Amino acid sequence: MFGNIGWGEFVVLLVAALVVLGPERLPGAVSWVTRSLRQVRDYASGARDQLKEELGPEFDDFRQPLAELNQLRGMTPKAVITKHLLDGDSSLFNDMGKSPGAPSNGSSPSTPNLSKPLARDEKPPIDPDAT
Repeated sequence: MFGNIGWGEFVVLLVAALVVLGPERLPGAVSWVTRSLRQVRDYASGARDQLKEELGPEFDDFRQPLAELNQLRGMTPKAVITKHLLDGDSSLFNDMGKSPGAPSNGSSPSTPNLSKPLARDEKPPIDPDAT
């Protein structure tokens, strides 16, 4: 429940509560918060048990997509695409931008070498597929 709060933040919250509420009202506030959290947790587990009882075996069919969504929350977009759209084949990302017959060193026979500037009267290369 307090997974995102470290000990330092917890101590700061405790000191702030002590200053705001005072030492005489702090124990009552803590007991009220714990009682409220326990009641909310009981309501949630009761609702889950009621759903499980009413849905029966379909409850597991209902929970499976939610479990998959929780698994996807921790994945990167690249991993999600690889898993669901490409059936786990990540070679598309490894060969991104290469044509099927392209050499592995990155230079393609169909693309001109653009590392040197054009000469004064030289025309730039035109890609007829791009225009």
